[in-house]
Amino acid sequence: MIESSRCAVIAEVGLNHNGEFELARRSIVAAAEAGADGVKFQNFRTEDFLVDRSLTLTYRNRGETITEPLYDICKRCEMRKGWIAPLSELCRELGIEFLSTPTSEQGVMDLVRAGCRYVKNGSDYLTHTPLLRFMAETGLTVIISTGMADTADIDDAMKAVERAAPDRVILLHCTSSYPTAPEHTNLRRMASLRERYGVRVGFSDHTEGWQAASQAASLGAVLVEKHFTLDRDLPGPDHWFSTTPDELSTLVTEVRRAETRMGSAALTPAASELATKDDWRIGVVAARRLAVGDLLTGDDVAFRKPATGILPRELDRWIGRRLAVAVADNEPLRPEHFAP
Repeated sequence: MIESSRCAVIAEVGLNHNGEFELARRSIVAAAEAGADGVKFQNFRTEDFLVDRSLTLTYRNRGETITEPLYDICKRCEMRKGWIAPLSELCRELGIEFLSTPTSEQGVMDLVRAGCRYVKNGSDYLTHTPLLRFMAETGLTVIISTGMADTADIDDAMKAVERAAPDRVILLHCTSSYPTAPEHTNLRRMASLRERYGVRVGFSDHTEGWQAASQAASLGAVLVEKHFTLDRDLPGPDHWFSTTPDELSTLVTEVRRAETRMGSAALTPAASELATKDDWRIGVVAARRLAVGDLLTGDDVAFRKPATGILPRELDRWIGRRLAVAVADNEPLRPEHFAP
């Protein structure tokens, strides 16, 4: 999937299953129907990273502003361990990839046992180099988000996965703000990541709409990841800024169009140009009727369409040459008109 020559589109369900297996299953089906190449979850355990119940998160839901303990939000949106096998199997049946973000070595191994080929490290875990090192040692392809990171942070993360071959590491440019404003999207970072680290790069897209994802594909992203929900009115912190199935379908279409527009790098005419190239280009024609034996001069020629004879850039080769046949006024001049 991600090894292919096209940009993979990943639907990030994340917390948007709301702790309900059926909602998770329906999300996979909807993402596949929308054309996604993969679906990503988060098989975290809240206690792996959070015990302080005084930390809160304020978010929008159904037009209201809600503030809740972050612990409570994460706890009710945990992905059950028993979901991994059936959900990954569903993805295989639908021909898409199952990806997930674990928060412990046990979580990584749960993905390994389910036959996953990719493991995703979130931006909040970028500095957890022991877990990154463990991910790299599994042989899975490690996808690393770089939101909130500077060069030193990414350098450390890449050192942690140095045992993995370069083709088993993908760095995602990411801006960890929801939604991300255009002026903070910074897609040029993708080129910097590719140049500095020599690995494939992608884009974890938190902008609104499909335009940034399409642009990232044009800039060489091997994957784009987009938060995904079945309905923005579902309860929960991430639904309001997530992409719906119809919007994801549009995003996939626009990413594919962007790739098609990139086309070939060869400095040759497009196939559609070849049939009409001569009709539209300028050729050399006789400015008046020319007789057999005339020596061609600059006053004898004009430049007209179509370019079915000598081209203007070739004219110097024929000036001063004697005509072997008569040429009518406005007739394209051709090499066979001249004496050897």
